[in-house]
Amino acid sequence: MSGKQVILGAIRRHQPASHVAGGEPLPAFLPTTYTDPVAQFARVLAEVGGQCVQVADAAAANALLEQMPTWTASRKRISLVPGIGDSTFDLDAVADPHELEDVGMAIVPGQFGVAENGAVWVIDRHVRQRAIFFIPQHLALVVPREKIVHNLHEAYRRLAFDGPGFGVFISGPSKTADIEQSLVIGAHGPRSLTVILTGHGPNV
Repeated sequence: MSGKQVILGAIRRHQPASHVAGGEPLPAFLPTTYTDPVAQFARVLAEVGGQCVQVADAAAANALLEQMPTWTASRKRISLVPGIGDSTFDLDAVADPHELEDVGMAIVPGQFGVAENGAVWVIDRHVRQRAIFFIPQHLALVVPREKIVHNLHEAYRRLAFDGPGFGVFISGPSKTADIEQSLVIGAHGPRSLTVILTGHGPNV
């Protein structure tokens, strides 16, 4: 029997009782839901240093980008979202992720967002260099508005790993508060994060 099997067997044998000592059932856990999950998502994202903007379609998203200096002033920029933004280089042609050190802004697709913590789930499917999620000076994530879920419990049910790959929740730009408990934005990654919500309609 392997060490892993020993540990897992011990955990199974010492599961907590499903009732408290007095015999009363434990209270049911009800994940938090929100009347307006999109508004909650935008509020929490702002609290962690990001910003959320809503647009109707790709044309509106492109008009928004033309008003963003972080995009227009970037000499090296890339979009991995068809129909939104233009690219000055081909990511598939980049063999060494160190070549991405001077990317001003990147636009990448998000799978869904979480209202509870302002996070967006991204994956590296069809993305040769996953460093593009973390190395640009500025990052924009494009998420359909209807794909904002209430909480992490709903988010975890959406995760699917049908093979090797990479996925991560991104919430706000990079930051740290380790030094004198002073929050520093852009400490070790993107200095800004914009989540662009596209479309109309209710949330799932």
